[in-house]
Amino acid sequence: MKTLRYSLIDVFTEKPFGGNQLAVFHGEEKLSSSTMQQIARELNLSETVFVCPPENAKNHKCLRIFTPKVELPLAGHPTIGAAFSLAEQGMIQTAEGTNEWILEEGFGDIPVTVHKHGGQIVKVEMTQPLPEFRANYQKTGLVADLLSLTPKDLDVRYPFQTVSSGLPFLFIPVRSLNAIRNIQFRTDIWERHFSRDPDTQHIFAFTTETEEKRSTVHSRMFAPAMGIAEDPATGAASGPLGAYLVEHGVIPQTTNGTYHIRNEQGFEIKRPSYIDVTIAKSGNRFSLVKIGGTSVTMGQGEIYLAD
Repeated sequence: MKTLRYSLIDVFTEKPFGGNQLAVFHGEEKLSSSTMQQIARELNLSETVFVCPPENAKNHKCLRIFTPKVELPLAGHPTIGAAFSLAEQGMIQTAEGTNEWILEEGFGDIPVTVHKHGGQIVKVEMTQPLPEFRANYQKTGLVADLLSLTPKDLDVRYPFQTVSSGLPFLFIPVRSLNAIRNIQFRTDIWERHFSRDPDTQHIFAFTTETEEKRSTVHSRMFAPAMGIAEDPATGAASGPLGAYLVEHGVIPQTTNGTYHIRNEQGFEIKRPSYIDVTIAKSGNRFSLVKIGGTSVTMGQGEIYLAD
């Protein structure tokens, strides 16, 4: 019998029982892709990450990331949470102050910054690929039906548009906090009209009305294609969300071209989450997309596999 040990991490929260749950398997065992997928399905969290030796010896670790349904080439909260866990357990040595790492993922090499102060890991940031803006979605009535809202609940001053920083999300601006709270996701409509196109599979609704003054936007994300009914905190979407907000003038322009954004998410499913987003843009060109946040270790567990 083989015993696989994992840590349970709450990511993008300062308090237990908030943020997005993550299982981190850090024993670097050699497992097949099908076994990893079975374990992720067994745990049934938004994502499960397996730490592996890097292919490039100059890099720190390799991450394999799985939802209950699919392996992802890139994801935010697994990257942030895995880096936090590796640093906290001393599996990668960290000094006081700023530590720069490179983690390998399916998308490629991902720069990660681990901030350590007073012996504690206080924040982890990851640099995401620069945003790719894709086609606008034109069917307002269908979008409203998908979310069980009326067309008047949607903020049509801004486009329904797919943006990707490694994974594509269809961004849907909503007028009010009350409307976004009232969303009831229609899986039947999603299956008929949104599920077949990779650019419309993952639905991200947001409003600039927020629960907390320190936040910039309030959001919800639905990803049936990943096996995720609703995600408490979506790091992979928060970078392109920030780029969308800047590109379309949803937030005020800055004088230096650098934007600091806080996305609050997960409130409707009782897992408040906070994702910090940094965007840099000069003229028409984006030069930086970075997300970050804090994490909490909740416990440890074991999975038993036959030899």
